[in-house]
Amino acid sequence: MPSAPLREKIGYGLGDMSSSMFWKIFTYYLPIFYSDVFGLKPAHAALLLLVTKLYDAVSDPVMGLIADRTRSRWGRYRPWLLWVAVPFAVVGILSFYTPKASYGFKHVYAYVTYILMMTVYTAINVPYGALLGVVTDDSREKSVFSSYRMFFAYIGSFIAMGIFWLFERSIPGGSVGNATPTQWTSVVSIIAVICTILFIGCFALTRERVMPTKEEKPTSIRKDLKALLHNGPWWLLLGAGIGQLIFGSIRGGAAAYYFSNILGANAVITCAVFLTIGELAQMAGVALAVPVSERIGKRNTFIACLLFIALISCAIWFLPITPAGMWGLIVCQVLICIGIGISAPLIWSMMADVADWSAWKNGTSSTGLIFSSSSMAQKFGGALGGFLLLQILAWFNYDKTLTVQAPETLSAIRALMSWIPAIGSLLGALCLVFYPLTSNKMEQIQKELHINE
Repeated sequence: MPSAPLREKIGYGLGDMSSSMFWKIFTYYLPIFYSDVFGLKPAHAALLLLVTKLYDAVSDPVMGLIADRTRSRWGRYRPWLLWVAVPFAVVGILSFYTPKASYGFKHVYAYVTYILMMTVYTAINVPYGALLGVVTDDSREKSVFSSYRMFFAYIGSFIAMGIFWLFERSIPGGSVGNATPTQWTSVVSIIAVICTILFIGCFALTRERVMPTKEEKPTSIRKDLKALLHNGPWWLLLGAGIGQLIFGSIRGGAAAYYFSNILGANAVITCAVFLTIGELAQMAGVALAVPVSERIGKRNTFIACLLFIALISCAIWFLPITPAGMWGLIVCQVLICIGIGISAPLIWSMMADVADWSAWKNGTSSTGLIFSSSSMAQKFGGALGGFLLLQILAWFNYDKTLTVQAPETLSAIRALMSWIPAIGSLLGALCLVFYPLTSNKMEQIQKELHINE
């Protein structure tokens, strides 16, 4: 199959540029929005983020099965980008709207809107992820597509963080926790409009090029699920993805609390600028993903990155709370985010390899179902990280009304920026030690699949 044109790689990148803008806002700012603006108690917000993932554990595989069985003139996965683009934006806005009502009503409203947001996120991102498996049949080019995806994702995150930097600058005291509910809804609405345009652009510029092989017959849902549950590489990659997302969501969510309560007057930059620096560093890391993984393999690259970011994250605990320590924090942020940037495209490319392994082993790739696990890992890892963040704050008596938090609360916030997220990264690396799909194995699998076409 000839190489896909550049416009398709750019078009594919626009999809994650869109979803990443909202995902980073939910990861970095939803905890502090719920606790400091919306008005939920931290323990209630923590439980909300965790409970909704039980629903996602069902909705993601269901969406994968639906996408695999979709038939349209645009293909199986691509049309969902068009159909769900507007609902994605509308529900995102509603999630950051604060109704003027009782605490009980707002508590229910938060559950309803967050579940709806995860539903539309699933409906657009599971097919989007699966699209990687059908834009090309070449394993290396899948890594290239995945790198474009992540590069544009970080551009989206950069734009979102830039908008939030302007948002912070407009607020007295420079803390998003002090913004009014109307200000929150307005800034998220701007991002939502951009997201809609980007998803429609992704739909317009991409094509589905890989058709099911002659050996790949339509299968029952039961057979697809059975094949997935017996797919060892899938389980290991799922664990690695969850560990990676726990790391990112805890650190990202803790940053706003760290800047507001730990650094204070010693903060030489705002939280939004700090996070934006991280997005730029991740973009630089993405550029290294393909050359590094070609040299030492996808699995080894992923493991090395997870161990590296865990080590640097732990070092943050020892930084002094001074302007000099702040500069050390920036250096750690850059190093961590370069490591994340190198590893981020690999999980998507490796999921495509897992789909090829399933086609080789079971006669059915179940691409949408397999890629649904990436979405599930992203949301479950992010939610578990958000739950742990808010629950730890609740355990250590975080109180927004206090000018200065208690010493044990401050220590907990420091740990949430350092060694606590590192545990997730180390667990992810442990899963990958047993991952069997090496470069040589994938070459063998793809040769045999081509023979059967």
